Amino acid sequence: MKGIVQEQLGHYVTTFGDFRALAVGSHLPWLGKLREDGFAQFAETGFPSTSVEDWRFTNVAPIAKTEFQLVHLQDEELLAIGAQIESCRIPDTACRLVFVNGHFVQELSPIASLPRGVFAASLAAQLAENSQHLEPHLGRYLNTKRDPFCALNTAFLEDGAFIEIRRGTALEAPIHLLFVSVGGEAPTMNHPRNLIVAEEGSEVTVIEEFVSLGKTPVLCNTATELVAAEGAVVSHYRIEQENPAVFQISTLRMQQAKSANISSHSLLLGGALVRNNVHPVLAGEGGDCLINGLFLGRDHEHLDNYMLVEHTRPHCESRQFYHGILDDYAHGVFHGRIIVHKDAQKTDAKQTNRNLLLSDDAQIDTKPQLEIFADDVKCTHGATIGQIEENALFYLRARGIDEVSARRLLLVAFASECLDRMKEGPARTHLAELIRDHISRMATTANKPDKPQPETERVSHWEELQ
Repeated sequence: MKGIVQEQLGHYVTTFGDFRALAVGSHLPWLGKLREDGFAQFAETGFPSTSVEDWRFTNVAPIAKTEFQLVHLQDEELLAIGAQIESCRIPDTACRLVFVNGHFVQELSPIASLPRGVFAASLAAQLAENSQHLEPHLGRYLNTKRDPFCALNTAFLEDGAFIEIRRGTALEAPIHLLFVSVGGEAPTMNHPRNLIVAEEGSEVTVIEEFVSLGKTPVLCNTATELVAAEGAVVSHYRIEQENPAVFQISTLRMQQAKSANISSHSLLLGGALVRNNVHPVLAGEGGDCLINGLFLGRDHEHLDNYMLVEHTRPHCESRQFYHGILDDYAHGVFHGRIIVHKDAQKTDAKQTNRNLLLSDDAQIDTKPQLEIFADDVKCTHGATIGQIEENALFYLRARGIDEVSARRLLLVAFASECLDRMKEGPARTHLAELIRDHISRMATTANKPDKPQPETERVSHWEELQ
């Protein structure tokens, strides 16, 4: 058994046995098998180690060594949380669904009357009352054999969001999903599962936002299956702003049919260990996919981005743009992998990763990767690593701008390239505010006196990686 000791497995066996007996939808044979298969796969492989290529730069030993517990909060505790998360409200959304420790909270989720053809609800409620809408898609796309955390999420699958956009329906305002992790006396875990189905010719924007309360360790292991039918247009936003006690593992699995257009935007703003998996499969001719992200790390935060783009049909286009800004002892990872299958002729794929290091102790590992099995394609990839340009900083200071403000301007300009790829609307406005506030704090501390300063001026500030 790889990567997990017998004592750790015993803890999860006991926890899974207790969960399975009481979980919503336990009367559904297909769901029971899905959970059983997920746990069997997790038990077989265990947590990944750095000897696994996909996890080469990320050590999950702190997660594997911790005995996390499933926790349900009492009603009075949930009401207290309502006041604390009020600042997370996004104006002009179609609705907001709030989940605390992976469970839907009706009292904190005022769902106004949605337009005809739009459905948004708790996954657990659908499993209990209307499971026939879920069975054709739930668990059909997520690869539990490839990723043990996906297997673990499937084993403990119970609640999350179910969103369905009917054929030809266009929803202008975004749907906001807010996931709140609350620490307890002992380490806790939650495994939200989301299913988003956009039918033919539909259009929707979904925001997944993750925040945390408390100072004890929490594992938030979430997975989203996004299914875009022919001609559907979907914009998906993932915002992660956890505290230093949280381990955040997120997986977005996207299935694209003919001429479907999906945009994935990620903003990572911290956490003890953050893993952001994005896995689109362009399974229909003429599909288009944009993967756009920004990660900002400070202190000892570890932010890992793993992109796997699969082109399986011809005449599809994909674009990956990821920017990272790292300070202090933060460690960032970008592993971008594009697979062009044999039948995916006329593929057009591009992958770019750019990174700024604000400290000599910050670290970035970047690995752009192409695997091409077709002979008529256009694919490019590249990555850059550097520091703030001293000439640009000098130029701004020579015009009377103080150093902190000058650094802020340069960092905002770097980050704004990611914002420019988002369409105008409430989601972009919300992300812009979060980025501006976070960068303001980074710019203020980017030149702290106790930081080691370089002895000599760098000749070149950007290193091109081949």
